[in-house]
Amino acid sequence: MKIALIAHDKKKDEIIALAKNYKDVLAKYELYATGTTGTLIMGETALPIKRMKSGPLGGDQQIGAMLANGELDLIIFLRDPLTAQPHEPDVSALLRLCDVQKIPLATNISSATIMLESLKSGKFFEARN
Repeated sequence: MKIALIAHDKKKDEIIALAKNYKDVLAKYELYATGTTGTLIMGETALPIKRMKSGPLGGDQQIGAMLANGELDLIIFLRDPLTAQPHEPDVSALLRLCDVQKIPLATNISSATIMLESLKSGKFFEARN
């Protein structure tokens, strides 16, 4: 299973804490992340992560291309809904691709926790048909 980890600037601390709490779960999977998020998570957890460019510099589009090609199975994208993002069209396209490809998408800490708990318990299933 391939998982992408993305977080807006004001959500970096949350995704780092999430990765620390679920390090044993995440270690079982192939991880991808946008640039800064990946660097921060690797620095705090030592998890191996394939990093893309920073989100505003094309990282969201790189993750989107992987989605479009069926190369990702789950996305955790902790978004900051209260701050305007200069790359909002890329973010919207990424969210739309998750719906089109039927890829589970967590956009806040609560939904991310539910997904990781599901992986931890072995009850996660892929609903792509």
